[in-house]
Amino acid sequence: MFSQQLVNAISLGGVYALFALGFTLVFGVLNVVNLAHGAIFMLGSYAALQAVLLLKLPLLAALLFAMLVTASGGWLLDKLIFAPLRARQAPHLAPMIATIGLAIALNSSIQGLFGAENLRFPAEILPANALSFGAIQITQLEIQIIVLAFALMAVLLWGLKRTRVGWALRGLAESPKAAALLGVNVEGYFRATAVIASSLGGVAGVLIALYSNAVFPSMGQPMLHKGIAVVILGGMGDVRGALLGGFFLGFAEVFSVAYI
Repeated sequence: MFSQQLVNAISLGGVYALFALGFTLVFGVLNVVNLAHGAIFMLGSYAALQAVLLLKLPLLAALLFAMLVTASGGWLLDKLIFAPLRARQAPHLAPMIATIGLAIALNSSIQGLFGAENLRFPAEILPANALSFGAIQITQLEIQIIVLAFALMAVLLWGLKRTRVGWALRGLAESPKAAALLGVNVEGYFRATAVIASSLGGVAGVLIALYSNAVFPSMGQPMLHKGIAVVILGGMGDVRGALLGGFFLGFAEVFSVAYI
């Protein structure tokens, strides 16, 4: 039983870490607590579901569609909310209030369009095959969730450490003024940060929706609470801390349910 719960904890912790990475990236670079991140998470799951139901896309294409939708949402979020507040040098409380309003508007709009009931992905598109390793049973879907979550985390960490974009983002996190003096396009990279973070949030939404096979308008709110707990546990703005915090929360949740 321990081995089986270990697999469950890794898959769930990977999704939590992915969500927390987007949340902490916005805080670390933009110095903003984005309380609409849970709504972006929810938007990603609905985008993937509609891509499957209406556009008849396969699961991987639906995931890419959800990333595109949430990336566009992140671009609009920075363009319409964060950038004007930065230009006005608004206090830190202003973006928090604005993103709370955005989250409420998104949740209400989705509920008005699709209703408040749980929606599900068609059973025929979900991989049902399971592999057995002794006492451990792991489904093909769980394997795909784990692989995708770890791959995205690895790409993000590599990008932050090894690419010019990553160096620029790390410089912005240290000092936007110093980065601007060195020729960094500050506003452009701020917007890119919002796009990357929203994409990660959207992917996490799709993975959780597939994991539980449940999509509903308020699904982002408990995830936002978990994301806040993760980034506080791992350190606000600390990418490695968000990774460790996400896995810690996943392990704590799974093993407490299994044994307590």
